[in-house]
Amino acid sequence: MNRLPDAIAAAAHAARPVGVFDSGLGGLTVLQALRARLPQEDFIYFADTAHLPYGDKPEHAIRARSLAIAENLVARGAKAIVIACNTATAAAAESLRDAIKVPVIALEPAVKPAVALSRRGIIAVMATTRTLHSQRFERLVHAYAGDARILAQPCPALAEAIEQEGAEGDTVQALLDRYVHPLALAEVDVVVLGCTHYPWVMQAIRARLPEGVVIVDTGEAVARQVEKRLLQESHLGGGGHFQLATSGDPEAVGQTIRRLCGLMPPVAHWEI
Repeated sequence: MNRLPDAIAAAAHAARPVGVFDSGLGGLTVLQALRARLPQEDFIYFADTAHLPYGDKPEHAIRARSLAIAENLVARGAKAIVIACNTATAAAAESLRDAIKVPVIALEPAVKPAVALSRRGIIAVMATTRTLHSQRFERLVHAYAGDARILAQPCPALAEAIEQEGAEGDTVQALLDRYVHPLALAEVDVVVLGCTHYPWVMQAIRARLPEGVVIVDTGEAVARQVEKRLLQESHLGGGGHFQLATSGDPEAVGQTIRRLCGLMPPVAHWEI
């Protein structure tokens, strides 16, 4: 039997991009980890800046928005979807897995590894209000906290301030003073960054904590999981390219990307 057509079809499928989305540009930290681990893959990154922030929206609205974006990415050829947003993961991950036929890899606050790393058993999770109030987060704490004390630190307006001002902005610094100081007083020994925007200010967070506190980011763990799923599906392959798109103003998004990471790539506008 001639297997050539099947092999050609498999290669074509493997060459399709991985779709990545976030409410804004925090998920670029996840995209960086993905491209570092999977340099041969193609990626489409969609920033839903016209609907930013997700953190204070009702769960049903986040779920509907996430589904619309995921379906659009699949229609554009995505062979897998990465939810590069903790808030969208909490609200919509299960719904997306039920609704679309490609693998869905989602973020979640790294409670399990934080517990393993903690010596003192006092762990802080910095995240949006929506993430910390979600059933998904409650399940993580119930499943993995054990005897550890988990301090949930909501950080309203921090993600938006990072996008608007960059990591060094005055508002960003004031918010970090407000949110990190109580964690230092509580003598935490592990801090989980439960929002993809927060790695942009990791050094500023570290500077406000006692020496030796471990900061956990989930970007590398997500990249490992994406690699695992693509290997399982025999879908590794591509040309190492990436495309950026937004529901908002492409020029403003491009300026924000330049402010955050020094790049000025082309950004497309998509109506979703």
